[in-house]
Amino acid sequence: MRFERAGAALSLLAACALVMPACGSHSKSSSDSNTAQVQCGGKKKLKASGATAQENAIEQFVYAYIRACPGYTLDYNANGSGAGVKDFISARTDLAGSGVPLTPSKGEPERAAARCGSPAWDLPAVFQPIAVTYNINGVDVLNLDAPTLARIFNGGITSWNDPAIVALNPGTTLPSAPIRVIFRSDKSANSANFQEYLDAASNGAWGKGDGETFKGGVGDGAAGDNGTSAIVQSTDGSISYNQWSFAVGKQLSMAQIVTPAGPDPVSITTDSVKKTIAGAKIVGQGNDLVLDTSSFYKPTQAGAYPIVEPTYEIVCSKYPDSATGAAVKAFMQATIGPGQDGLDQYGSIPLPASFQSRLASAVNAIS
Repeated sequence: MRFERAGAALSLLAACALVMPACGSHSKSSSDSNTAQVQCGGKKKLKASGATAQENAIEQFVYAYIRACPGYTLDYNANGSGAGVKDFISARTDLAGSGVPLTPSKGEPERAAARCGSPAWDLPAVFQPIAVTYNINGVDVLNLDAPTLARIFNGGITSWNDPAIVALNPGTTLPSAPIRVIFRSDKSANSANFQEYLDAASNGAWGKGDGETFKGGVGDGAAGDNGTSAIVQSTDGSISYNQWSFAVGKQLSMAQIVTPAGPDPVSITTDSVKKTIAGAKIVGQGNDLVLDTSSFYKPTQAGAYPIVEPTYEIVCSKYPDSATGAAVKAFMQATIGPGQDGLDQYGSIPLPASFQSRLASAVNAIS
């Protein structure tokens, strides 16, 4: 699997696509057949900024866009969700990427509507699973559920042979070694998503609330997925939560999650996360596709992986100038169409057909 940081690669994509259409390792297995779905037009160069979590996915989306619409491109600055929303509301960019939708309590929907001259829409186009990563010498398979994870990450369970862990792992010899919790020391959507899961699915065992700052009160902190995954990789007895891309990239062991849907523990696969996305509940109005992420955390469908982080593309429903609207529409068509091909190589999960269809209705209404 290909899990690189996008970095400066975005600025090179246009030249790559125009000079050497087959360069790089971007998936294009069915892109050619999907380009008819992209209505190219409008201004040649879009600007966007926001969530770092989708940086790799954006690389794939831009590649799909410039293949479908030669001569068009998008520059993306991965400066964080909050900064991306501010840039969009201030009209410094044409669209934003954010790990959370526009927040009513901050007045963001109203300010975005004033910037757009129309309602702004939150379109969830990127879905990334969060892995529970661990390093226990000699333990290749580990099953955990939300109540047990909650007690590990709030200090209620401190050793690997605790009866609660043993009960979930019959036949596995677990050491008496202490558990070393590793958490994100910086504010992160990963911490917010993981703690929302613990809060929603642990039947009260968590008791710490949620938010971008880790609130468990135990363990050692490290900045970024790079920091936490590096510690897990080198530390026996450790456990953390990481974006799937980092877990795969560093070849970390990942726990299987026991869910109320049963009957078997669920690992991260394209199919298991697609089941979660397909079952997502939309609570936004019309084409503002804000999700109730709590619908992920206690799945009712067997085999659905419960810890999934969405990223929204925030757009104007009707742009003040038609050239920008046409280009944003084309970029989003490329994103949810040919941009989905091989997206799991970038740490995100391709959209299931049913959800892709719902997104397409919103995208096609952008003007």
